[in-house]
Amino acid sequence: MTHTPHELAEEFPEHADLIHKLKTEDAHFAKLADAYHEVNRDIHRVETRVEAASDEREEELRKQRMHLKDEIAALLAKAAA
Repeated sequence: MTHTPHELAEEFPEHADLIHKLKTEDAHFAKLADAYHEVNRDIHRVETRVEAASDEREEELRKQRMHLKDEIAALLAKAAA
């Protein structure tokens, strides 16, 4: 399988350890991280043409990923403070 870009540890390399910690200790963060991971994989499958999707569907997935990333970034900033 090819490398999937935009994984959380790549998006927030300075918080890789904190991401791991929060995934194991914070159920809400873990749920957001799992949702991000699923949406990110879906986008990668569409981008690599493994899975067909309309332009509208791809755009919706990208918006979902951006929203999840924003929520995760806010939680990381709060936890790192």
